[in-house]
Amino acid sequence: MANEQAKSAAGRYSAGERLKIASVAMSSNSRLHAASGSQTQPPAELQNPEEVERLIEGWPATAKQAAETTMRFYGPPNEMTPSRLIWFNNAPWKRTVVHRDEVPHDFPVPHADVLEQVINYPVPADKVGEVGLFDKSVIIAQTMGEVSACCDNEASNVLALNMVHEIVSGTKTPEQARETASEQITAWLMNRPAPYAEDFQFALPEEQFQTDEPAVQHDIVDQAIKKVKDFFSGDEHK
Repeated sequence: MANEQAKSAAGRYSAGERLKIASVAMSSNSRLHAASGSQTQPPAELQNPEEVERLIEGWPATAKQAAETTMRFYGPPNEMTPSRLIWFNNAPWKRTVVHRDEVPHDFPVPHADVLEQVINYPVPADKVGEVGLFDKSVIIAQTMGEVSACCDNEASNVLALNMVHEIVSGTKTPEQARETASEQITAWLMNRPAPYAEDFQFALPEEQFQTDEPAVQHDIVDQAIKKVKDFFSGDEHK
């Protein structure tokens, strides 16, 4: 028998809890589809710089450096936890996260991933695999219409996302993108012109969710909605 502590809570929800989860989720889905424009909440107030400095004092060197550099150009973060600093809408970025905990990454040069930066960019399903062949630290969130890159510095993230665009647009293969990334980051580190690492070479898209298509038949969904309503109106217990 599997270790009880390793089991998720999903199998232990009561019937009422399961119906409540479905009801709330379907209600939120309807509201989001009906709304116009972005559903992104306004960013929280900026954190106290002195408190941020105290927090990162004991962080590993790469994480501390990324935090200090990001604050230098974008000001203090909107949110902070013991392991993360988070900026929202620090243009050109949709979101920037500096992680305390480092992850080793060897492409295009050995470094530690700590700086995660996100843009709106809906990647077509048939290009997801190609992007994965280019760089394992590029993450595609298809439903949210986002792509993020995580590296040790912003130039590498800009470069990675420019290569994502080149792959999606068919300008480069993953192999060609890896070669260009290696050349460009070397040029940037040597203080030579490196346009792909210095700025986005394409217009950043607006927020665009990719909501997919329902896989459950409409009549079953309708039955589920009716059952939810009946349950919470007390009919289930009559």
